Amino acid sequence: MTNEEIKQHIITGLPNASFDETGEWLQVLVPVDAWKQFAQWLRSDALQMDFLFCLTCVDWAATPAGKALLTMVYHFTSTVFRHTLVVKVKLDRNNPEIETISDCWRTAEMHEREVFDLFGVQFLHHPDLRRLVLTDDFEGHPLRKDFEDPINMIKL
Repeated sequence: MTNEEIKQHIITGLPNASFDETGEWLQVLVPVDAWKQFAQWLRSDALQMDFLFCLTCVDWAATPAGKALLTMVYHFTSTVFRHTLVVKVKLDRNNPEIETISDCWRTAEMHEREVFDLFGVQFLHHPDLRRLVLTDDFEGHPLRKDFEDPINMIKL
């Protein structure tokens, strides 16, 4: 499928989706409340996005509008059709919560634990949401732009 065909197909399933076509791959912005249903649809629908190859978070400490956001970024591909899609979901930085997709793509389980540990995103209904890299007594989230490391004096 071409990017335009993928875009039209997504619009039929999620009419309020918005798109960004500035990068190599088609990017779709999905509202957080529609995320889980959209993710399940991506997996099982005609797009057959059966491979999640990247899941990460981006800290936009302050947007031009002044609102602090975290953005979840998911990279999917179809091993059947060989098309790729990037999905972005904006989260409230003060209360970052999103539904887990570890029940759809098993590889998401560890990636979500990493994002939880380093950014503080809560993945709702995750089967084993606990720290992955940092110790249990570590305070803060080191990949957030407001994190200050008193020992190494790193300021981002």
